[in-house]
Amino acid sequence: MNNETATLISLKETMKRVDHKLQALEAQFKELDFTKDNLTQKFEHHSKMLASQAAQDELWTAVLALKFTSMELNIIYSYVVEVLICLHTRVLEKLPDLVRSLPTLASVLRRKVKNKRIRVVWESVLEECGLQEGETTALCTFFIAHGNKAEHYSAKVRQMYIRDVAFMITNMVKNQALQNALLMAVQLIEKGKAVTAPEEQKSSLKELMPIVKN
Repeated sequence: MNNETATLISLKETMKRVDHKLQALEAQFKELDFTKDNLTQKFEHHSKMLASQAAQDELWTAVLALKFTSMELNIIYSYVVEVLICLHTRVLEKLPDLVRSLPTLASVLRRKVKNKRIRVVWESVLEECGLQEGETTALCTFFIAHGNKAEHYSAKVRQMYIRDVAFMITNMVKNQALQNALLMAVQLIEKGKAVTAPEEQKSSLKELMPIVKN
């Protein structure tokens, strides 16, 4: 074996070792990229959870801090409860075979999480009404906070006390999410898109309380 042959063999072995090291480094970089992506996803999820929790806390604070008189509270409550009943009614209209298993709006909210069919119908109902998920959460939060002490007023009674409910909400509700939700509730009712609130439906809605608050 001459010197050139020995040098060529040595060079090939060196190239193989370099190639193996490069492959090992590539594998390490892929593992690091995977770890980085995983950590990034976890961080983003955690950030969203914190932001969501902060928004919920802010919403609850805003709802509990409302300075409505008893009469004003009853009027706002009347709009809210009628919209919630409307949502429940429309879901049942689209799912007639599930009427018995979805006796309340609480049952709809609970089951839509794991049941795609219910979730799709729920989302279509919200879209038809022009509501966002966050707005329904705000309405449910209001209902939970004040449902036990508020009374339902009919449309005629409401008009006797306050003619411009939207103006009252805009001036008295400072939290933007809550304000938007309440204004949407008033708009839906005034446009005749929601139903009235029979006593049996109002009482059944009280099962919302443990579902939405959590």
